[in-house]
Amino acid sequence: MASIEKRTRSGQVRWYMRYRDPAGAQRTKTFDRKVDAERFLATVESAKLTGSYIDPAASRLTVGIWAKRWLDGQTHLKPSTRERYAGILREHIDPRWGTTRLADISHSAVQTWVSEVAASRSAATTRKVHRVLSLVLAMAVKDDRLVRNPAAGVSLPRVNAAERMYLSHEQVHELAEACGPHRLVVLFLAYTGVRFGEMAALRVGRLDLMRRRATIAESVTLVRGVQTWGTPKGHERREVPIPRFLIDDLAAHVAGREPGALVFTALKGGALRAQGFQRTVLTETAASLGLEGLHPHALRHTAASLAIASGANVKVVQQMLGHKSAIMTLDLYGHLFPDQLDEVADRLDAAARTVVYPMCTRADIIPMSMS
Repeated sequence: MASIEKRTRSGQVRWYMRYRDPAGAQRTKTFDRKVDAERFLATVESAKLTGSYIDPAASRLTVGIWAKRWLDGQTHLKPSTRERYAGILREHIDPRWGTTRLADISHSAVQTWVSEVAASRSAATTRKVHRVLSLVLAMAVKDDRLVRNPAAGVSLPRVNAAERMYLSHEQVHELAEACGPHRLVVLFLAYTGVRFGEMAALRVGRLDLMRRRATIAESVTLVRGVQTWGTPKGHERREVPIPRFLIDDLAAHVAGREPGALVFTALKGGALRAQGFQRTVLTETAASLGLEGLHPHALRHTAASLAIASGANVKVVQQMLGHKSAIMTLDLYGHLFPDQLDEVADRLDAAARTVVYPMCTRADIIPMSMS
């Protein structure tokens, strides 16, 4: 049974409150004013009734300490993803929230912080930073340290399509020719949509040139300066189509190689590195063609835009790019799909006239009275 007692010590009045938590353990808390003790007691009893009670001690943990525990538990993540999350915690979250107690984070404070990040970073980066904080706090909710996630429902900046670079067929081929010995790398990336690490890890035995397919089953990324091999993003293998015009070039490129050999390699051997490729090949070459700021990932965006322009539907593009869902594909590239509303209306009209109103013409339509 909860109780509030008045106690005087050294001439100072304090209000001493006892209550039991949902597990039956006795808790105590002191207040300077009786009204504060009564309010706290009412809050506790209400939380116990609604099942939203949180042990105050559990939410005293700082975000910095909890975030480290969270990251240590993410053993299922790919090394590159885990390292990226660690970088976001180190650069963005710890400086602002590291010493803040979980219990002291408010939704409005998170919203203000997100707006501050967006003022100096791109929309895409801001969304990634917010997502990591939200994941950290979501685990605190699951662990009964928070009633709700204060990062949920925060307004985020929209990623401007202009932030992505899409090349035309002509620009792709011009860039490829200018890249000399890496010509085929550029064409393969721009016409299959695979990630750079997936291209760099592709082996000869996973090319089926008769079927014009490449099986994406591995990826190689740089983690703290060390090349790390693993599964593709999402841990799932997939097949991607290869345009017919690339088949002869690929066949000549891999002729005589063992199935386990890499399809594309650095000039001195070994797997290609995205950072090195951009620094030594792409940056200067692209700039000479008026494509300043071109990143290898822009070739993936290009593949998506060229596929959509050729008439590919969202499910095909999703499979090609290896997205987890069609929603993700639409979020990224929905603006590239043509507006087919008129086409849909015309097809519905044609079907209705054939099946339901085969004899209906404009002359048969009698305007409805507006009276």
